[in-house]
Amino acid sequence: MDMESQNHQIPPTQNPPHPIPESSPQPSFPAKLAHQLKFNLIFRSKWAELNGAMGDLGTYIPIVVALTLARDLNLGTTLIFTGIYNIITGAIYGVPMPVQPMKAIAATALANPDFGIPEIMAAGILTGSTLIVLGATGLMQLVYKLIPLCVVRGVQLAQGLSFALTAVKYIKKVQNLPKSKAMGERHWFGLDGLVLAIVCLCFIVIVNGAGEEYHPVREGEVEVEEERPSRKKRWRKIIASLPSAFLIFVLGVILAFIRKPKVVHEIKFGPSPMEVVKISRHAWKDGFIKGTIPQLPLSILNSVIAVCKFSSDLFPDKDFSPTSISITVGLMNVVGSWFGAMPSCHGAGGLAGQYKFGGRSGGCVALLGSAKLVLGLALGTSLVTILNQFPVGVLGVLLLFAGIELAMCARDMHTKEESFVMLICTAVSLVGSSAALGFVVGMGVYVLLWLRKLGCKDKPNWMIWKHGRTIVENYDHNP
Repeated sequence: MDMESQNHQIPPTQNPPHPIPESSPQPSFPAKLAHQLKFNLIFRSKWAELNGAMGDLGTYIPIVVALTLARDLNLGTTLIFTGIYNIITGAIYGVPMPVQPMKAIAATALANPDFGIPEIMAAGILTGSTLIVLGATGLMQLVYKLIPLCVVRGVQLAQGLSFALTAVKYIKKVQNLPKSKAMGERHWFGLDGLVLAIVCLCFIVIVNGAGEEYHPVREGEVEVEEERPSRKKRWRKIIASLPSAFLIFVLGVILAFIRKPKVVHEIKFGPSPMEVVKISRHAWKDGFIKGTIPQLPLSILNSVIAVCKFSSDLFPDKDFSPTSISITVGLMNVVGSWFGAMPSCHGAGGLAGQYKFGGRSGGCVALLGSAKLVLGLALGTSLVTILNQFPVGVLGVLLLFAGIELAMCARDMHTKEESFVMLICTAVSLVGSSAALGFVVGMGVYVLLWLRKLGCKDKPNWMIWKHGRTIVENYDHNP
């Protein structure tokens, strides 16, 4: 009985606790990667992204056409590789990261008849290899941190004004692109006349204005619209939604066929033959001395440092690493240059142009890259016959707005000291036609001002330049 009573006193077994719900399984790395790529390539606005894709053509077309005609550059191979580069960079960065020809190497090739395809490709491979080393070792990140913003803005302002001045030359004077020479004043009327260029310029200004900031609606936010917008606002919205750069480019293509109808018979379908470029020891030497040495400072400053800072300005929500940008530029050239593709890089000017005309995502440049890839596979080098008839004045208009947009990034200099360094850097870069020289002088002036301020610290009756104002410290009247 005692045992039974004890058994009756044993409390009943408690119900087991509710099972803890299992957390949802974390997505795998391939799933995360696919989601990120999809997010980076999605269009924020179809017409705006299409329009933004045209913003880089003002610099791209003149260079590749000139090198194709003057140095027998394989345009088909260049289009295929740069198209692939566009798609990959758009997928990686999720912004309209441009792919442009390396300008210093192109300028050397056009100015020197002995600097042919082997030398061009050698310069591209050596420049790309150097950028990979700088990125992989972390030196590019160190350079990015050490260079003051005012010096970078000086290089950007010089590059933007240089583009704008070149654009005005394209508009005002007839150009021989293969020789990079002006052939006299442009006629007022005609299929490539001044009137056409002025009309295109006015059309872009009316549609795009001065480049007002565009604020996309983020996830979770609701765009508030007026219930009954006025007729004036409706018309303004319709005009602002027009893809101005795309329409102008289409107009230029139509005019190219009108200017030379026989160009249709010169088109050959199919990709251009692709082969590995044979580079001699002499070509390696000339490519390094004449191509890599002048190109490397421009690539470091304008293709990596300036692009990284400018991208962060335009897209503050994204993180841009100079290490990754340096490596992607290097890989593009280490791979493509072996097959005859024009050495390429990112450029602050191309980014400014694509942003100016509405590019906001990686889908913008991916769309442009897909078009290049299709044209390279379908038409190859024969496409140059069409581009050679494209109105140069219209190209000048596109290049003008890209240059102005890049130059306007210098407006964030808040102190007189910063503006002083920036303008000296810009002036030397423009007059000397060398971003490297302007950079060296700008850094020198910046260091001198820093030393001057350091030497004047805590001393009475000295004029100290600080925060853009001259501060006079005078303690004589104090007891």
